[in-house]
Amino acid sequence: MLVLLPPSEGKAASGRGAPLKAESLSLPGLAGARAAVLDELLELCAADEEKAREVLGLSEGLRGEIAKNVELRTAGTRPAGEIYTGVLYDALGLATLEPDARRRARQSLLVFSGLWGAVRVGDRIPSYRCSMGVKLPGLGALGAYWRGAMEAVLPEAAGSGLVLDLRSSAYAAAWKPKGEVAGRTATVRVLHSQVVDGVEKRSVVSHFNKATKGRLVRDLLMAGAKPAGPGELVEVLRELGYVVEAQAPGRAGGGGGLGVGGGQIP
Repeated sequence: MLVLLPPSEGKAASGRGAPLKAESLSLPGLAGARAAVLDELLELCAADEEKAREVLGLSEGLRGEIAKNVELRTAGTRPAGEIYTGVLYDALGLATLEPDARRRARQSLLVFSGLWGAVRVGDRIPSYRCSMGVKLPGLGALGAYWRGAMEAVLPEAAGSGLVLDLRSSAYAAAWKPKGEVAGRTATVRVLHSQVVDGVEKRSVVSHFNKATKGRLVRDLLMAGAKPAGPGELVEVLRELGYVVEAQAPGRAGGGGGLGVGGGQIP
């Protein structure tokens, strides 16, 4: 099983470990694209702080992130699973997984990134600020830029099992599974119920969506689940206590989406 995750906007501080060794990152086929994005990001942030703030979409209060980017080659690193924080990663709780589940996490979780393309949670990276929605002056929109490199690398990384896609739309733009891989890919929408004037309405709510996805991944890792496709995933999730609504496969041959109940909105 390969689980595709979004990163977090907020990130923990860089560690005290050795500086970035780009050649040690997973998915070496992305090395050339990573180097190009890193080079341009460093040049942008070092040359013109105000322009960098505009390009990166940073508020005045986040101006310090630009200086952090300038130091990316020399800053300390820590595992990506510790760098990424926020609601999803808090609910996932990588640090508190049992040893076998932690090993499965290192093998199966792939975090998409505007700067790195995609990394595994054990890859050591510095803290940075560069979302997939950024449009760099030279390389252009990162979602489109990464697409070519991803198409050459991700099908192999997907292996032969389920691909569970939990990315947000901005990060999903960087790679869309095709062909046989698409047939065993499942996307998840977390649906929450709210009673309005006596009528139950269901919707996607960001905070609950992220928290439920984090718990769902944690439960799958702890259970050692290895569903081969969307159908088996439905069965596994129901056994784990989730309310699941399976949707029909899409026209492009995708494995279809899943609606997962995330509880009632207070």
